[in-house]
Formats: sequence, structure tokens, C-alpha cells
Amino acid sequence: MTFATQNPRIYLSPPHMGDDERQLLLAAFDSNWISTVGPHVDAFEREMADLCSVNYAAGLASGTAALHLSLLLLGVQSGDEVFCSDLTFAATANAITYVGAHPVFIDSNASTWNMDPDLLEEALKDSAARNKLPKAVIVVDLYGQCADYQRIVPICEKYGVPLIEDAAEALGATYRGNAAGTFGVMSVLSFNGNKIITTSGGGMLLSNNKAYVDLAKKLATQAREPVAHYEHTMVGYNYRLSNLLAAVGRGQLRNLADRVNARRATFEEYQKALGNEPGVAFMPEIEGGRSTRWLTCLTVNPSLFGASREQIRLHLETSNIEARAVWKPMHLQPVYKHCRMVGGSVSEYLFEFGLCLPSGSNLTPDDKARVIRAFLSTPRSRS
Repeated sequence: MTFATQNPRIYLSPPHMGDDERQLLLAAFDSNWISTVGPHVDAFEREMADLCSVNYAAGLASGTAALHLSLLLLGVQSGDEVFCSDLTFAATANAITYVGAHPVFIDSNASTWNMDPDLLEEALKDSAARNKLPKAVIVVDLYGQCADYQRIVPICEKYGVPLIEDAAEALGATYRGNAAGTFGVMSVLSFNGNKIITTSGGGMLLSNNKAYVDLAKKLATQAREPVAHYEHTMVGYNYRLSNLLAAVGRGQLRNLADRVNARRATFEEYQKALGNEPGVAFMPEIEGGRSTRWLTCLTVNPSLFGASREQIRLHLETSNIEARAVWKPMHLQPVYKHCRMVGGSVSEYLFEFGLCLPSGSNLTPDDKARVIRAFLSTPRSRS
């Protein structure tokens, strides 16, 4: 018996596909609506807008494309500054550089792991005093949890700076009764293969502003003018979501609540089994919010637990279990080392000690038991 047969790979966040997706995909295929227009694109946009309680949505090729377009729609240009969550995937910061702007990274707070409202206000106050306010603030909803928008939204409004909500990791989450994706002048979703629902690759831009979404759709289809020949008055992009992938997304969306509940149940199992281990602390849930627990995240104090986050990760790998460090903060990334940073100690701590465990909504009870056993069997030093 091979190692792979004895220990099938447990992935961090694999796709979870079902019959609804298959049936809708085949129907789209049979209809011959294969390109980036079609009835499933329109329906997926309507269904997502309804779910998130926003008026308009544009289906796009990726969440990164949605971030890029949102900055273009706000008129962000070369030399401008955009404030951005420090603890995030690189796509958030990359989109800022696409338009020639400069990211300014804002640290997390320990109680939510999301952008610290106090540091945001401090940075905006300083920028206003220098008469150089940023053109936008991008706040990331980290690991399935909304940021503290009860404080962040009024701060941005006070200084007249538009807020973009990067909810790529948080579809299905809520904060004080409102869905993730509703807090910015524009919000961004991702349907990448590891997200809570997937279209294999894809994303969406949400807004209550029809002009933003209409222009996003135009820019995403090479900015073609509505005439019989090919006419262009501005530079566009090939960013539209295909009808086939939209069909998959519609099937996935039907099961979103079940996917969220499954991931939350996995988090609770891990927390019950590991939460009393010395030095182990799980990502807290924001007051008034309901996280999807897209990924179960925890920190490990090696002096108390007896092994580091990296030693645990490597030990899990010996059992064919994928785990991963928390996002490396943007201000520590070599490509962004020249950028301004506000704070930094919290995100650095979370990266040094933070670990993400397998969290897929299709994990079996045996899978979760294997992860827990492997975690607890990590060799430890005792002092």
C-alpha cells in the first residue's frame, strides 16, 4: 500500500462541487452561450446583488480585475496614494500599482485581525494635515470576517475618502446584520478555486451606484462603444466573466449557506480539540459579526506550546496535510519594502505565529480527526 493510499492529501481549501453546478454548466454548454455574454452571467449578477443587498453587480474574470476597475472608476492615477490593509494577499496591493498609485499599508488590530480603525484615523488625520489625502481606502475582510465598519465607514466619510471593500475572502459573512460586500462605495468578491464558492476563476464588482457598474462592464469588454463597428474612445480590458463559469457560480451560490455552516462547524471542532493547548489562540470573531471561517486560523506561542508554527506546519506535511502560514504582511514583501507603513507590529506577530488549518466545506469527520491528531502529535520541547 502506497503512502498516498494510506494518507490521501488533505488540502487547505479545495473546491466543493455538486450536482447543481454540473447541471447548470451542461445547460450553458448545450445552449452554445460560451463567451463572456449570456443568460447565466446576467442571472449570476442579479442573484449575487440580491444576496448582498446591493443594487448592481458586474461579473468579472477575477477579484483582482474588480479591484483594478474599482480604482479606475474612482479616478485613481499615477502618483496618488491608496491606503490598504497590510495583512492581505498581494492582489490587493498589486491592483493599486496597476494604476500607478502608491499603497500605504495600515496595520491590523489584535481583536479582529483586520484593519485597525485607530491607525486608519491617525493616518488620515496626518494626510489631511499635509493636504495629501489618499484617493481611496481598501479594507480587506480577512479570512471570512468583516472589518469593523461601524468605525471605519464614518472615519472615511469624515475625510471624504471613498472606501473599497475587498470582500474576496468573506462572501457569506455578516456584520451587524449587513452582508459582506455592502460596506464600500464599491465592493469586490472573488470566486477563485480556493474560495468558499468558486467558478474556478472569477470575481465580481458590487455597488449601489449604477454608473460605476455600467462603466465597469464597459471597461471589462475592451471599452467598446455601442456602434455597429469596433469603436473605442478609452482603453479597455478583457475582464468579463464567461457564461460557462457564471453557470457554475450560480450552482455554487445555491449552497452558500451550507458551505458557511460546514466551515464554521470545522472551526468549532478544531477550537474544541486544540483551544486548550498551551500557547494556542484562535482568530477572534468580531463583536456583532458572523465570520464564514473561510479558513480556520490560529496563533501558536512556541515557548508555551513547545513547537513553532512552522514546525507544526512541516509536521502536518509529513501526514500529507496541507497547512499554511497566515498572509505575509505587504510591508514585509520585497516588492513593497519601499512603501509607507502605519503600525506593523500586529501583522508581523500574526505572520510569525499564525497558521491556517485545512478548512474545506467537504472535509470528512475522518479528515478533521487526522488533522487534529497530527497537530497534537507534533514533537515538542519542554522547558
